[in-house]
Amino acid sequence: MAKKIIFSDKAPAALGPYSQAVLVHNTLYVSGQIALAEAASGDLRAEATQVMENLGYILSEAGMSYANIVKATIFLKNMDDFALINEVYGAYFEQAPPARETVQVAKLPKDVNVEISVIAVND
Repeated sequence: MAKKIIFSDKAPAALGPYSQAVLVHNTLYVSGQIALAEAASGDLRAEATQVMENLGYILSEAGMSYANIVKATIFLKNMDDFALINEVYGAYFEQAPPARETVQVAKLPKDVNVEISVIAVND
């Protein structure tokens, strides 16, 4: 199996022993992205936007864009934030959004409010 580690210096470095993303053939597996500074500010819209921007930076390093995303997982600290997260997330997909699930979790790394991971495919 030929795998290539993808790293963008525009997105946060991994907080542990994992890569920002791994490319295998034409499929990119992007680790969950968070937004530390925005989470500390308490502005959930800014936090979600930064998470999506971080994903974009990593996708770009692999020669992909949001249009290449086929699957996303959103982890929320509070499901009451679902509508706001949906609004921010949806703005990144003009048409044919990817498959997705959203789950509420007890706690996220660095006590952020949202984390998003994706799988993207380049035809």
